[in-house]
Amino acid sequence: MHPMLNIAIRAARRAGSIILRGYEQRDQLTIESKGLNDFVSEIDRNAEQAIIDTLLKAYPEHCILAEESGIHEGMEPFQWVIDPLDGTTNFLHGHPQFSVSIALQHKDKLEQAVVYNPMTEELFTATRGQGAFLNNRRIRVSAVNQLQNALLGTGFPFKEERYLDIYLQTFRALFPTTSGVRRCGSAALDLAYVAAGRLDGFWELHLRPWDMAAGALLIQEAGGIVTDIYGGRDYMYSGHVLAGNLKIHKLLSAQLQGIIPPNL
Repeated sequence: MHPMLNIAIRAARRAGSIILRGYEQRDQLTIESKGLNDFVSEIDRNAEQAIIDTLLKAYPEHCILAEESGIHEGMEPFQWVIDPLDGTTNFLHGHPQFSVSIALQHKDKLEQAVVYNPMTEELFTATRGQGAFLNNRRIRVSAVNQLQNALLGTGFPFKEERYLDIYLQTFRALFPTTSGVRRCGSAALDLAYVAAGRLDGFWELHLRPWDMAAGALLIQEAGGIVTDIYGGRDYMYSGHVLAGNLKIHKLLSAQLQGIIPPNL
């Protein structure tokens, strides 16, 4: 195992322990609103700090981009992209679908990825060029090649109501032509599920880099593809992401390009 991946796993497990302790004491947490339908608790912050401390202890010169505390400058062209608790609303309601997401970029290339579900102890990992794994077992994207047989994942644009009408158009177009659409509330886990073949495709609008960095590398290393809606590679910046196995991705892109304008 790559030493940087090993450190990321250690950080994710530390964060997971904090999250599990907080899960049993949710009624005692202090919850703040960051915006419309966007919440944060001390568990998010404590988990993030545990991740940062673990990473910087091993690599003090690395940069960090973290959901709660923003950018931490470093001296080397490595940047860790962290979501300490992806699915905070689920967590606060006791809905056991949330995750820790940690990715490492080197000069804008994703190199390491960890998505960890502390409730199930499922650990999804990837190193560029070495495949994707779930608890040390290699995973691959599904072989489904028709939309009518595809199970899709998605996420609602709950922070940006201006995307809602367009999103509903995409849902209206895809829902009747597939086996089903699931909205689980943690984009990092949804992307990991695409990598593991549990979902055949995924689309969402207005994500942030920490929502999708680790999941994107997992899918790529599992034989899938991740782009923006039009097949471009700037999804980490636009936030509009489309992922799946090669065939389902192509079919979804064809459907969505007729709905979502390229300058959205």
